[in-house]
Amino acid sequence: MTQGEPTPRDALYRLTNAYQVSQAIHVAATLGIADLLADRPRTVDELAAATQSHAPSLYRLLRALASVGIFVEGDNGFGLTPMADMLRSDVPGSLRAWAMYIGQPYAWTTWGYLLESVNTGQPSFAMVHGMTPWEYRVAHPAESAVFDAAMTGISTAAVAPVVRSYDFSSLSVLADVGGGHGELLAGILTANPHLRGILLDQPHVVASAGPLLERAGVADRCEIVGGSFFDGVPPGVDAYLLKSVLHDWDDAAAVTILRACHAAMHASARLLVVEPIIRPGNEPDPMKFRDLLMLVMLGGRERTAEDFARLYAEAGFRLTSIIATGSPFSILEGTPA
Repeated sequence: MTQGEPTPRDALYRLTNAYQVSQAIHVAATLGIADLLADRPRTVDELAAATQSHAPSLYRLLRALASVGIFVEGDNGFGLTPMADMLRSDVPGSLRAWAMYIGQPYAWTTWGYLLESVNTGQPSFAMVHGMTPWEYRVAHPAESAVFDAAMTGISTAAVAPVVRSYDFSSLSVLADVGGGHGELLAGILTANPHLRGILLDQPHVVASAGPLLERAGVADRCEIVGGSFFDGVPPGVDAYLLKSVLHDWDDAAAVTILRACHAAMHASARLLVVEPIIRPGNEPDPMKFRDLLMLVMLGGRERTAEDFARLYAEAGFRLTSIIATGSPFSILEGTPA
């Protein structure tokens, strides 16, 4: 062990207490600290006045975050670091909404019941809240808005890699199934002016999609459809895109979704699933922990390449290629078998 390298005990201790860091990030994101520092460093008193928080306690929060590289303390107060910059609302790929989401009590408490999910194989969210996350968010619009913003932020980071990694030029109509507010679809349509799109998601989700599509300048080429993919998908389009959909569901439900697409497809249509692929063995991979998030929240899962091949075959597809995008997401192309 080299000098300065943490002992196994110290490393484990840090990992055990990592929840403290995530909750501190959540609080800073919710208060909007990074936005307040966008133009210059500010003193704690200035930040406390702007956020209506307790200045001595806010100092303790920012001091702790500065110790792990989020914010930096200097003579003029606290300023941004490259990581803190990603908590600003106005930067591409911002993680502010995600940080706001993960620390909300309804999501946070679910992790406290991970043991029950491991013991039973069932999502702890339903045990704690008595309903699914989708039902909860319909009943709690404020929390739903934060979640939708978080999903849009995550999708933003996938737009450029997907657009540059796949050739959409031969398609005329693309259906984004479970596409949220349409961030990814808007990016694809912008890069492919010949292409028309269909955005399908739950009615309360797509109700807010219009402004995003308008800002992107693609609203006139995109039909918005409110509905459930379990009830069917728009028929006859050239390709069906599912980004971060299948991981929400167990294998049986995932196959049902894929079969719904299969039933609507013509013989030459394509299936494009955009999901992370879990790395094999002991390779470090954040998706292995996001797999636990899927377990406690929804009963879904992240999958290996072999898992996807099996799902495709069971739903009547042939997995024709897996396209790396230079991001955590891959594009899994399939055709009807």
